[in-house]
Amino acid sequence: MSLTADIKDFALDSGYSLVGVAPAENFPEYAAELRKRNEMYRFYTESPLRPLDWTEPKKMMPSAKSIVAVVFDVAKEAFPEKLIGKIGRIYMSRYYIAPRQRINGARRQLMKEFLEKSGCEVTIARAIPERLAAARAGLATYGKNTFVYFDGMGSFGLVTTFLVNAELEYDTSTMKVDCPPKCTACIDACPTGALYEPLRMDPRRCIAYNCFTTIDGNPGVTSYIPPAIREKMGSWIHGCDVCQTSCPRNQPRLKMKLTPNAYLEKKAQEFDMVKMLNATDEYYQVSLQPLTYNYIKEKKYLQRNAAIALGNSLDSAYIPALTTAMSDFEPLVRSYAAWALGRIGGKSAKQVLESCLKRETVESVRMEIEAALRV
Repeated sequence: MSLTADIKDFALDSGYSLVGVAPAENFPEYAAELRKRNEMYRFYTESPLRPLDWTEPKKMMPSAKSIVAVVFDVAKEAFPEKLIGKIGRIYMSRYYIAPRQRINGARRQLMKEFLEKSGCEVTIARAIPERLAAARAGLATYGKNTFVYFDGMGSFGLVTTFLVNAELEYDTSTMKVDCPPKCTACIDACPTGALYEPLRMDPRRCIAYNCFTTIDGNPGVTSYIPPAIREKMGSWIHGCDVCQTSCPRNQPRLKMKLTPNAYLEKKAQEFDMVKMLNATDEYYQVSLQPLTYNYIKEKKYLQRNAAIALGNSLDSAYIPALTTAMSDFEPLVRSYAAWALGRIGGKSAKQVLESCLKRETVESVRMEIEAALRV
């Protein structure tokens, strides 16, 4: 067999659902879009990932000749109903940015080692535009929601790319938008208007972005989520699936009867939004981190997201838990608990806010309390 055939066989044997190969050519249109919309994407373009440099593969790996793209089906097992609408399917799969000691990270490492043992110089291309690479490698077509779609799995596939110095047998590109011409289901469904036209998204309005990119330390980003966005976040605490679940192209996969995942079922039993709001370190490490490790490294951000979700429930039964959160060590948690109390409203919530305002010394928290009292 040829080297290309060997690579494809190993990828499929390792648990990947699809594998394709493309030339390691530049992605000039993608680079131009990032530069054109730099203010929207500054958190990304100025990050250590250096995505603009990765649009020129040979700049990152001078010997690169080919891109090997592999796709993992993240929705081949059923997701617990308790977690749907709270954690995105991609993140529940525990595939995205998986560490080496987890099975999905180990699979990526095994693929790299196989390529090396086959005589290739290899670089895991973390910041190459992977969706474009998948289409270039004949694996996917585009959707208007900016996701790529794969035969048999809809948009619920994740791409990993490897740069290699071997000239392989290239697959035929499938670079096209394959949605019905007049369909705008994803744009119409987006709660925050982040999808403002086909193939165009303002990430700053995306619920997923606001769940986990609004973290202090990211370029041009703070932990602050605008109130207008908070109200649209619903119960999402890590990611958002709305533009995918509303898509007609995804309905066959979403309606399939799939086998439950035993690990996810266990984690779903442990999942509790009140426990998340007032999370102990143990609860965070044991019950939350296994589902959110890819972006959120500090529990205060999940506590913030839980406060928003509880506020959006409009359920006064959560006032005691939010009252407890008003004494949290982290000002961030107190701020969003205050917002949630104001969102729920009522006499009890107002009394809690007034009491907390008297003792609060952090100005940012005081401002949230005062704003909540004006609702």
